[in-house]
Amino acid sequence: MNAKEILSASFTLPCGTEIPNRFIKSAMSENNADRGGKISGRLLKLYETWGEGGTGILISGNVMTDSRALNEKRNIVVEDESDLEGLRKMGELAQAHGSHLWMQINHPGRQAPNWNKETVSASDVQLPMKKMFDKPRPMTDEEVMDQIERYGNTAAIAKKAGWKGVQIHGAHGYLVSQFLSPITNKRTDRWGGSLENRARFPLEIYRNMRAKVGPDFPIGIKINSADFQRGGFTEEESLEVIDLLSAEGIDMIEVSGGTYERAAMMGSTKKKSTQEREAYFADFIVKARKRTSKPLLLTGGFRTFDTMAQAVANDELDFVGMARPYAVYPHLVKEFLEGKRTEANIPAAKTGLKFIDKMGFLEIVYFAEQMKLIGLGKPTDPSISAWKLLFRYVRKSM
Repeated sequence: MNAKEILSASFTLPCGTEIPNRFIKSAMSENNADRGGKISGRLLKLYETWGEGGTGILISGNVMTDSRALNEKRNIVVEDESDLEGLRKMGELAQAHGSHLWMQINHPGRQAPNWNKETVSASDVQLPMKKMFDKPRPMTDEEVMDQIERYGNTAAIAKKAGWKGVQIHGAHGYLVSQFLSPITNKRTDRWGGSLENRARFPLEIYRNMRAKVGPDFPIGIKINSADFQRGGFTEEESLEVIDLLSAEGIDMIEVSGGTYERAAMMGSTKKKSTQEREAYFADFIVKARKRTSKPLLLTGGFRTFDTMAQAVANDELDFVGMARPYAVYPHLVKEFLEGKRTEANIPAAKTGLKFIDKMGFLEIVYFAEQMKLIGLGKPTDPSISAWKLLFRYVRKSM
């Protein structure tokens, strides 16, 4: 089989859902909802455009379970059915051309900026960026159970709105990741201590979701391969959690890594040789494949069509995940499969001043600007000046 045949082949998930091809747009934070976390016209246009591109699954950015705990002020919030029609419209537009829209469900925990009224987490371990993030209060047992119920309710609403799957965000230092990591989970009750106890939170979330959406609705999880911090969540622990989730019947496992302190998902902890291989977590995905028969999604670093196809052909993974390239090339998969594009390299957003470029925030601004353009029905601008972005950022912050 050639690269096109490999990547355009359909795949049937354990729950019975057939995915049209092997491409997945992994989650990026759009931060573009209307006030109150409602679906905006910009989001509708953004996902309509992405839906035209032929991607097998479009995974949304963070959808929050709780309006009291936002990661960004313009996150989508789904804690009840008050915006069911907006969610339905988003699903219809995104899925009109055959893509499946999945909702990434999340709670920031200690990574909730301090403009939130209160910060809660597994324990009271504060982020080093103390001017931005308050010290969290440890959640009570009742609050943990309430969040488990909220994750399940949000998943049920996604299904009712016509979305075709959900993903638990268990990576990048958010609440589920905080429960898994011994750095951020210092509890001595049934939710802390041993890995079995620390993994109880994501397992109970999965069970609650499954009970509410039934056996035929896809549920996936995004999990760290490791925290990349001394004393944190390790590769072996991640593999053990993958074992537990696989035994429960999870439909897809997405591998990523890192936290706010160690942003491995952006490639910042990787050697140059690893980045040149494209896939940031390629070594770990091979280990995961030996432990589970469940579908695996690898996100981080993929840029060339042939490399993606080779990874699938080698049976290292089942789905190729990309995120940032979709912000610049919204019809990326269609262009790949029609032979119009063979790579998805992105111009670097750099000013040339090392002390600014090392901070990495201009990259975030760059991709947010591209998604904003798509949401306004305008073409993306890959060559936009980093200085122009910096000026806008400073002006907006004043």
